[in-house]
Amino acid sequence: MFTGIIESIGKIKSLAKEGDNLHIEIASELAPMLKIDQSVSHNGVCLTVVSLTDTSYVVTAIKETLDKTNIGQLHTGSVVNLERAMKLGDRLDGHIVQGHVDQTAVCQRVIEQNGSWIYTFSYDCSLSNITIEKGSVTVNGVSLTVVDSREGTFSVAIIPYTYEHTNFNTFEKDTLVNLEFDVIGKYVKRITQGYL
Repeated sequence: MFTGIIESIGKIKSLAKEGDNLHIEIASELAPMLKIDQSVSHNGVCLTVVSLTDTSYVVTAIKETLDKTNIGQLHTGSVVNLERAMKLGDRLDGHIVQGHVDQTAVCQRVIEQNGSWIYTFSYDCSLSNITIEKGSVTVNGVSLTVVDSREGTFSVAIIPYTYEHTNFNTFEKDTLVNLEFDVIGKYVKRITQGYL
């Protein structure tokens, strides 16, 4: 379980294919604080630490993850948003984030507004995911509030801190991102559709 409040940025150090799996080595200041078997969110994708050093650690993404997220598009030098799993008793500064990406989206435009940024994303609405204005959504692991919601598109506003401390500052038109929709909204939608 995560909150969507990014702790750090990691840099991809190496990638190694093994069958359908991808082993990803990430250089990060979080490495000394991690342990093997721990869950870490990478651009919103929950992956398990399988080995580590003082300056980097390795996680493995399986085919399911590579097919449904932007993890397979990473390359050496890519930056990823990182968050360790929340501790029981911590403040929930973002919203409830599972680290289970629902689908990807494409950045349609980035507008700078004199100190803040508006990002608009489009996604395949045939997968039954929805956003609502003032509701929560996770983009590349970042907990955000939707400021404009339409069928298949939504916008979010980014403050300077988020812009500077996440990989949002690398986004441009056509950047592929990971989306996790609000878990409470997903359950409500299922209930109102008449099945669980």
